[in-house]
Amino acid sequence: MGSHYLHTCGLRVGHTLWCWGYNPYGELGLGNRGTEDTPQQVGMDADWASVQLGEFHTCGVRLDHTLWCWGYNDEGQLGLGDTTDRSVPTQVGTDHDWARVQLGGWHTCAIRLDHTLWCWGLNDEGQLGLGDHIDRSVPTQVGADHDWADVQLGREHTCGIRLDHTLWCWGYNSTGQLGLGDTTQRNSPTQVGSEAVWRNVQLGSGHTCGIRVDHTLWCWGANDYGQLGLGDTTDRLLPTQVGAQNGWIQIQAGAAHTCGIAIHHSLWCWGLNVSGQLGVGDTAERDAPTLVGRHSDWAQVALGQSHTCGIRHHHTLWCWGSNQEGQLGLGDFIDRLVPTRV
Repeated sequence: MGSHYLHTCGLRVGHTLWCWGYNPYGELGLGNRGTEDTPQQVGMDADWASVQLGEFHTCGVRLDHTLWCWGYNDEGQLGLGDTTDRSVPTQVGTDHDWARVQLGGWHTCAIRLDHTLWCWGLNDEGQLGLGDHIDRSVPTQVGADHDWADVQLGREHTCGIRLDHTLWCWGYNSTGQLGLGDTTQRNSPTQVGSEAVWRNVQLGSGHTCGIRVDHTLWCWGANDYGQLGLGDTTDRLLPTQVGAQNGWIQIQAGAAHTCGIAIHHSLWCWGLNVSGQLGVGDTAERDAPTLVGRHSDWAQVALGQSHTCGIRHHHTLWCWGSNQEGQLGLGDFIDRLVPTRV
């Protein structure tokens, strides 16, 4: 499942792909550019392994490890060697060795089965990690290492975790979102601290959060809406622990809000809430993790710019927040302040 900006996509149990919401560049993959306010199947194939969303583009990896992208392509973020938009899934190259893909605002990165890292698209802030500011329209390898376990993208910054659990970040750093103790941009992967303790990381527009192997949660970067969950609105230039508990199993970052699933499968959200994207029944900001409802059966959560969707253990889909482009998939354009079943 993925949410970003104004569109949403998800995979059903049978590996079919469904998308809905904003679609001016064909980012829904339906062959048209019309907004959809209910889930629509993308093609007829039942072989999708994962899907990820960027600002206006979408990519997915199939079960045969081929990579496919579609939507907006003005910066070459589809990896197809040109800047032409696509309105249906289009294969990136011919290789069958892609393990995972992640999308930012206008850039894309992916890891191959051999644990090499490849990035392409917009590079004005060094977010591709290639040591320069030159855009790329085809997948380009970042360094020569074969030890990347995961990569995650924000709007203009990128972070990755290596197999040894070290964390590396690069790109735009105006609010300290790289976690390096300053606001200086980096054009190549730079290690965050010296500890080999990171389990996963997630990036918002200007903030970053990560879970360590001991299940503690740490956030840094922009905090103007309390999206770091630290009880205030002060930016942080270094990873800072959120609370004292060590019970986090999943974290996701939106534009200016954050949600996490605790070890007992309860869902917590915090940050900007102008459209009800926190799911707590109002539009008031929260600067600390706040429990969403009373259910303890959340399996997955995904965040867009101003909306949120989650899947519960019985495979039901729930969305809430901004719905101006039908991105909640509920058949209308009405915002929701609490999780609503799709």
